[in-house]
Amino acid sequence: MSPFILFQRLLPQHLLSRWVGSLAELKRPKWLKNALIKAFIKRYKVNMEEAFAPYPEAYVNFNEFFTRALKPGARPLAIADVLSPADGAFSQVGKINRDQIFQAKGKSFTTTSLLGGNEHWAELFQDGDFATIYLSPKDYHRIHMPIQGTLLATRYIPGDLYSVNQTTAENVDGLFARNERLVCLFDTEAGPMAAVLVGAMIVAGIETVWEGQVAPPGAHVITRHYAQPAPNVELKQGDELGRFKLGSTVILLFGKDQVAWETWCQASNDIRMGECIASRINV
Repeated sequence: MSPFILFQRLLPQHLLSRWVGSLAELKRPKWLKNALIKAFIKRYKVNMEEAFAPYPEAYVNFNEFFTRALKPGARPLAIADVLSPADGAFSQVGKINRDQIFQAKGKSFTTTSLLGGNEHWAELFQDGDFATIYLSPKDYHRIHMPIQGTLLATRYIPGDLYSVNQTTAENVDGLFARNERLVCLFDTEAGPMAAVLVGAMIVAGIETVWEGQVAPPGAHVITRHYAQPAPNVELKQGDELGRFKLGSTVILLFGKDQVAWETWCQASNDIRMGECIASRINV
């Protein structure tokens, strides 16, 4: 085991992440808040020219900066069936082999484990397609709808908080199926789609536009259904779905023979929100 992975196992992951979350919510002293933001921008080479508010002083706290909005037109939406939900880079993309999703270097995890043990949901994606997108610290951290859809249900799943970078993905078995995560199940024009927002080390929270902050709520699996007669949550392609308070990973799942990934969608390739990543097969 590498020292980096061992160090993560020994750390009090949740305590550290919650402490960082509290720090990121601080509004005062302003000089400290501004200094943290400026240091982060410099360290990770964040492009503030595309931010709606380009100055550190404009943000109430670090989290508001990290989940910053972009200027209108900064992420034009391609005319395509399926768009990238986020800025980042592909960790992996491809076919689901029955219920096996490839992680890295011979490691994989099951759709059932990723979806918190819900076998019915997992069956929807058997032999389907997946894309895992990693958001680095410099990236825009709002998540958008890749295709128009109606929310059917969500499932919050507590778990570990390992880093989700490539080194960890290559060394921790079932990484994305053991970290804290939120599963959002949608009905779309391409059939069922799951958008899984995966937490990570020092990720201070996961939010959705319909519920606000949903992680971290506690140590129990929480499933919510949004079918009738409850009010529908309908999101158009490109609408904001949620956001990360500090970075992580988004995993998209589609059913069998529903989408075909663009040929350039390969592991390690960069991606920006709104770019075309797939076409529907059954149109």
